[in-house]
Parts: sequence; C-alpha cells; structure tokens
Amino acid sequence: MASKKIQSALISVYHKDGLEPIVEELKRLGVQIYSTGGTQQFLESLGATVNAVEDLTSYPSILDGRVKTLHPKVFGGILARREENHQEQLKQYDIPEIDLVIVDLYPFEETVANTDDEAAIIEKIDIGGISLIRAAAKNYKDVVVVPSKAEYGMLEKLLKEKDGVTELPDRKALALRSFGVSSHYDTAIFNYFNQGEAAEAAFKQSISEAQALRYGENPHQAGTFYGKLEDMFDILGGKALSFNNLVDIDAAVGLMREFQDAAPTFAILKHTNSCGVATRPTLLQAWTDALAADNVSAFGGILIANTTVDLATAQEIDKIFYEVLIAPDFAPEAQEFLSKKKKRILLRIKAFYAHERSFKSLLNGVIEQDTNLKMETAEELETVTQKAPTAAEKEDLIFALKCAKHLKSNTIVLARGQQLLGMGCGQTSRVDALKQAIDKARHFGFELDGAVMASDAFFPFADSVEIACEAGVTAVVQPGGSIRDKDSIEYCDANGMSMVFTGVRHFKH
Repeated sequence: MASKKIQSALISVYHKDGLEPIVEELKRLGVQIYSTGGTQQFLESLGATVNAVEDLTSYPSILDGRVKTLHPKVFGGILARREENHQEQLKQYDIPEIDLVIVDLYPFEETVANTDDEAAIIEKIDIGGISLIRAAAKNYKDVVVVPSKAEYGMLEKLLKEKDGVTELPDRKALALRSFGVSSHYDTAIFNYFNQGEAAEAAFKQSISEAQALRYGENPHQAGTFYGKLEDMFDILGGKALSFNNLVDIDAAVGLMREFQDAAPTFAILKHTNSCGVATRPTLLQAWTDALAADNVSAFGGILIANTTVDLATAQEIDKIFYEVLIAPDFAPEAQEFLSKKKKRILLRIKAFYAHERSFKSLLNGVIEQDTNLKMETAEELETVTQKAPTAAEKEDLIFALKCAKHLKSNTIVLARGQQLLGMGCGQTSRVDALKQAIDKARHFGFELDGAVMASDAFFPFADSVEIACEAGVTAVVQPGGSIRDKDSIEYCDANGMSMVFTGVRHFKH
C-alpha cells in the first residue's frame, strides 16, 4: 500500500532547534514517540509523552552513551516489511513497528573545524544515528525517515497538510536525502583519517550545498555551483552569479591573494587573465594605473581590490561597464553609489580562501594536485648574472612574478613601478607571449625602458631575452632549469642586464 499513516516515531537528534512544531503535530496526531537521553528530556519538556528506548530494549544507555539504540527491538521495528512473515516475527519477539525515524547526527565536520583534539573528534563519529538513517531509508516503502534538521520543514508540512499520511514518493524523496546525508558524513570521516603517511590514493569529495546557475559556460550547458558562497562573500547587490562569473571570480581572488597584505592594489581580469594590475599609495591611483594597462579589455571585466573602496574610487570605476567588483569592504557612500547600477555584482570578500588540493574532471576520470600556493620572496631570488637587480627592480620582479603565476601558460609579464605594462598569455611559444606583451604595452602608450620581465617557465633559448633587451627591459626573473640557461645568462652579461632564478615553475593550464 503506497499510503502510510505515521503512528509511531523514534526521535534521536543532536540539534533540537526547529523540532518544536514537529512535536506539536505528533502530539496532535496521537503518534507514539520513542526516544532516549537528552532528546527524550527535551521532548518531555515540550509536553510530549515519550517511551524510553531503554524500557523497550530492557537495556540502559551504556558505554558513556555510545550504545543506546543499537538493539533488535529498535532496528527490527524499523526494518520490518509490513507483510505477513515479518509481522509474525514482530509479534513473536514483542517488537513495535516504527513508522517515522527522525535523526540529526553528531556534528563531526563542525568538530573537526573547531578543534585538533582527536578524542573529541572521534566521539563525534555517530554510530547509532547513522545506522538508524540507513535502516529507515532502506525500508522507505514502509518508513518515513528525516536524516537531518534540514528536512524538519518537509516533515512538518507532511504532518500538517496530510495529517501524518505519506505517499511512496514522499518517503522515497526523504530516503534519497538520507543516503545523501550518510554518504556525505562517511566521506568527511574518511577524509579526516586519510592523511599522513598512511593515506590512501582515493578521490572522495562531497558537498551538500548546491546552487543552480543560469547556465554553464554557454547557454546550451547546464551549470551548478556546489559550496557555500556566503562563507567567502557578502553579496551586496547585482544580478545572479553565472558559471563564467564564478570562474573569473575564482581567478581574481587567486591573484589578489598574492597582494592581500600589500599597499592598495587593484586588478582587472577578463576571461580569468589579468589585463591590468597596479599597487599604489591610494586605491584611486591603483585603479587608474591598472586601467591604463588595457582600458579596452577592462570592458565587462572582473574588478578586485585588496582594501576598502572609497567614494572617489567608486565614481571612477562607475565610468566603465564591469560585471563584478570585489573588495574587502566598501565605504557606505561608495556602496550606496555603486548599488544604483542594479545589474552590477558587488561582493564583499571575507577571506582569501584557497583549497590545499585542487582537481578537475577530464577524460574518464579526475586529476588532483596540490594547489599552487607557492610564491617566492625577494630573498629567495638567485642572481645568476654579473649584474644584480636593484632593490626597486627586485620589487618589480616579485610583482611581475605574482602576475605571471596567475596567467595562462605560456606567459610573459612586463612591469615597472609596481604596474603591469603588458602581458602575453596562453601562447604556444614564449617568444609569441613576449611579442604580445610588448605590443600591448606599446599600444597603450608605455615605453619599456627600465621595465622588468617575468616568465612562468624557463627560456629554452636566448631569443626571448634578446627581444626583451631590445625593447628596453633591464631585469628578468625566470625559474631556470633549461639546458641552455648559459646562453641567456651570457646575453644578459654582455648587455648589462640582470637575471634572477627562482627554481620554481608556475605553469597554469
């Protein structure tokens, strides 16, 4: 029979907030309630009559509460099919049917996030609760299961609107939610244990929060974001974020993470690549000089700052069309001014968060790697030429290297005075990337005398250094490691250039 009326319920929850209206409905419907421990006390405080699980099983809660519901008289009542053979066994062993199971698990993930105390974490691995969820979900044809407080509202609606009568689709939908809860919980536990030398090579990820996007990269592709954007941003205004917005925002946050503690810095990105970056004494000047690097590509771009956006800067930004503006904060008058453009997305970033591991799907599987969180310091630069870079050049070399790290390979960055002058990225040869960077810089009115050059990978030949020198570049940073490094070093020595090695490649594919 598809329709089932709830006549008995087992309730065992960690989070009790939100349970009151459900209890009121169960009382109204005369549902027999079973519970134990703190949940029982809470239910009784709401005026509910509760049958103690200990009385049902004839066993007390033992082992510091580790064993309370794990008993045939509990699981028999949940797992029994409502058919003659199972009904006879229930009668034989005096086991009551349980039609509804409400569980909210111990907060394992929350505990891991808030403490390093292994004993405390282990105690938050729920055993009875997860078993109740799986048992009830398995028997969804006869039993209603509520696996977390997120489903309290669904149950309350069923109790109020249908007077405790559920249909098979209702129960199956809750069973689906239940297996989602249990699989997510087990994944979190596995990933906690799967660390250190004993770690297994296993790819397991689970994110419960999902947000449907307007579409994917293109309108014919569906798109979904899994995660909690609210943990990273306050969305202050604008239209709904798209798939492409999110990809660009991720790139912008990654770049500005390198500058989060620097003097006021502004960056402009388009299709995940920065087309303007500048660090200045004021944010307004940083914006002006970032825009000067490529005011054409900035149209419809993603903008990000590392400090509070003031009204004067907001008024200048407002003169161009942009998709998203990100900053740690906005002066009240700046936020009010920017919010007048209803479709422009304003994000207040709470933290420049980065996953330690990153992955993507390809072919018939997934590839995973350590996220590239390495950034060299001026002290780590190894001078390999007769001439060493000046202190100002070293600052510019690090600035250029930060930009190059976040551009698609092959990439070259030209910079001077903490300003991106030109960049070439996504090219099939390093020479092409350099020529593109020089052309862009000159197109937007920059002379390159005294500029520095950063490369995401080594130079296989000296040709790039020769071209850069002819353009006016005086200092170069690269990883080194080519069998022909000597050619590039000798050219620099012969032409009064300085070159430093980092020993670190920053490919980005």
